[in-house]
Formats: sequence, structure tokens, C-alpha cells
Amino acid sequence: MTFKTAAEIERQEHDWGIFAAVSSPADGAERIMTVEGTFFPGKGHDFHRHPNQEEVIYVLEGELEQWVERDHRMLRPGDVVVIPAAVVHASFNVGDEPAKIVAILSPCVGDAGYEVEELASDEPWRSLRGGA
Repeated sequence: MTFKTAAEIERQEHDWGIFAAVSSPADGAERIMTVEGTFFPGKGHDFHRHPNQEEVIYVLEGELEQWVERDHRMLRPGDVVVIPAAVVHASFNVGDEPAKIVAILSPCVGDAGYEVEELASDEPWRSLRGGA
């Protein structure tokens, strides 16, 4: 069992936003990886997949254009998407304010707790969103 205060969660800033591993194998989590993500306006996580992990994305703040394969929807606070393992998906902040999510992946994979295969430069993903 691990307790963490908000101040103890390490947040890493990137050009696209802020990433924080809320739970991972480093905390003793063997089956669930939890991430807090904040996407800056106009930024996101382009097309990718987690080959051996299911993912749930829950929107806390802002607006996301959420893609799952070739289908997409607008997600707002309280909305959720459940993504099966190995399914290609992408999240883009289309609003004027930061968009904040909690993502839960299972099972944990590797030391970091998650695996990702970036596909944004591959077809059909590269052209799907108008070349974005």
C-alpha cells in the first residue's frame, strides 16, 4: 500500500503538456497504471496504441477530440472512453484551455507500467485528421 499527497506526485512538463504517473510498478502496482495528463491548447497525444494494455480515459477538464481507430467524438468533463488493448487511438485538446484527464491502463507492462507504440507517421493515421 502506498499513500501519496498531491505534492508527492512527480509531474513532468513536455511540449504537449504535463504527465504524472499516479500509480505504477514503482509504487507496487502490478496490474494498474494510472496517469494524470494535462494537454495544452492545440496539443495532444497523436495516434498510438498500447499493444498489451486496455485503457480508460476519463476527462476532468477541457475538451478533447478523442479518436478510436477511425471514429472520433468530442469528450468533455465527466465523459469517458474505454479502449481495448492494441486499438489505435489519439487525444487532441481542441479547446482554448488546458484539458486534463486521468488514464488507467491495465495490466502494468515493464518498469514504467505502460507501453506505447507511436503510429502518427504511419498511414492511414498520418492522413486521418487532415494531416494534423
